[in-house]
Amino acid sequence: MTLIGKPSPEDVNLHPLRYQWAYDLYNQAVRNTWFPHEIALKEDLADFEKMTEDERHAVKFVMAFFNPGELIVNRVLALGVYPYLKSPECHLYLAKQMWEEANHCVAFEYVLETFPFDRETIYNVHLEVESMKAKEAFVMKFLTRMTDDRLDIETTEGKKDFIRNLVAYNIVMEGIWFYSGFLVALSFRQRNQLRNFGSMINWVLRDESLHLKFGINLIHNVLEENADLLTEEFAAEIRAIIIEGVALENAYNKDLFPTGILGLNADYVNQYVQYVADRRLEELGLEKQYGVTNPAKWMAGATDVYELVNFFESQNTSYEVDSSASGSHKKAE
Repeated sequence: MTLIGKPSPEDVNLHPLRYQWAYDLYNQAVRNTWFPHEIALKEDLADFEKMTEDERHAVKFVMAFFNPGELIVNRVLALGVYPYLKSPECHLYLAKQMWEEANHCVAFEYVLETFPFDRETIYNVHLEVESMKAKEAFVMKFLTRMTDDRLDIETTEGKKDFIRNLVAYNIVMEGIWFYSGFLVALSFRQRNQLRNFGSMINWVLRDESLHLKFGINLIHNVLEENADLLTEEFAAEIRAIIIEGVALENAYNKDLFPTGILGLNADYVNQYVQYVADRRLEELGLEKQYGVTNPAKWMAGATDVYELVNFFESQNTSYEVDSSASGSHKKAE
């Protein structure tokens, strides 16, 4: 069996396991299961009332991207990834990831319900703001190719389309854009604001660190199985996709921070974006592009795809599900 190709009856035989890493990630994802309403967001309302208009704008803008963004990823997984994978281990993981993306959407919906937002206005931001529309169009461009009837996944070009789509949604959207948003959201907790909201973002980030690890492992394994993809030209194309994604995020962050807030502005976040992009390039086996330092040292652990983020500190916000004990909760070590 190979990872990608046309479906066959053998694709539903879980054993013998061929891609142990995917099965391990599935089991870790199950242990990481959480639910939004376990977090007492109303306790953050007093902080929100004291925030400046620019700070409130930043929270709203991030929510306006994340809320539909999670559903966009789900669409990409369902239409552009799952149908082309033959591995049942990967199918298991993707089923859990799709649930997690739905859970994240509901989590951000919970934020919108709890804080005094004009929800209809926020829902429309991604339909009206050019920088946000450009980001969504970037991802959908690659998904559209995956749903084209003329795509043949077993050809070299079809396999390249699969990798292009993976890089766009997993490396750029989940691995760079989402991390940029995590930085902004967690920066408030760094200033002792919106601490419970920060705990929710930590949970989302923990899930996304697994999504990123799965995507990077998937890319590496597909490349290992398909030597016809290993060309300098294709490597340059992958690099160009990531660089384009960074440019789109730079424009988005200027809309996010028209004037900046205490300790945070567009230049600061964009340097962080370039730093994370370099990490993603290295994780794909490519050379750095930007060579910048991390301006947010406190986020260093969160940018490491090979370390699960586990720095929760609030009561009842740090646990894993014990899958061997009828769903009971146990505290994380």
